[in-house]
Amino acid sequence: MSINQIVQFLVVADECKNAEDLTAELEKLLNHYQFDYYGVVRQPKPNENPMRLVLAGRWPERWPETYIAKKYVLIDPTVRYLGQAQRGFRWRDTISVFRGDPHRKRMERMMADSQRFGLEDGYIFPIHGRNGLLGNMTVGGKPVELSPVEMTLFEAVAKKAFWRLMELRRQSGELESVSKVETRMTRREMEVLNYLADGLTSNDISRILKISNHTVDWYMNGIQDKLNAKNRQHVVALAFRLGLIT
Repeated sequence: MSINQIVQFLVVADECKNAEDLTAELEKLLNHYQFDYYGVVRQPKPNENPMRLVLAGRWPERWPETYIAKKYVLIDPTVRYLGQAQRGFRWRDTISVFRGDPHRKRMERMMADSQRFGLEDGYIFPIHGRNGLLGNMTVGGKPVELSPVEMTLFEAVAKKAFWRLMELRRQSGELESVSKVETRMTRREMEVLNYLADGLTSNDISRILKISNHTVDWYMNGIQDKLNAKNRQHVVALAFRLGLIT
């Protein structure tokens, strides 16, 4: 384990004077662990330029264009699971979570495609605030084995990198001030919301989640109340605008 390098980053991060210095320190740590690619990303908020969501990152050449062109964000199992995850998780573990998902084959194609670009495996660490998911740090490339202790420490790295980059980029005027989303969703509500956004009916969702139609409708009504939405279509539209789903 390389715990000393992680601790060093956590200490040095507070001393960095600008986002470039912080990014260099983060990349030094990730290079030590042999992670070739990474991203520190914010969740989209209302009235915000989506191109300014990436706080720092490095990806394989042409992969972002491929990911966007094939609309992988709609079915990416790591992104889907991120909406309900409370802790960091491994990319390859997410596909089994969606075993019964109607988009399973597209998910498998996306994972195979990403491997051809050198994204063989990796990890994602969610960043939460009092209003829910705020962003994440993802790292990957060739498979790297992190111990449980290292997973916990990398969660601290993700939080430190995210909040320091937010602070430094705001100080330099690179980030717009955005409205806060005062919406709290439970894990089950996020699952139902994501399936609803995929166009599934209450019957479909009840079969996948193994709950009754009545329970699905109960969750739907709760989500609709929280978003002050007029109907289910309005729920999906608002959820996308608020960055609850992507």
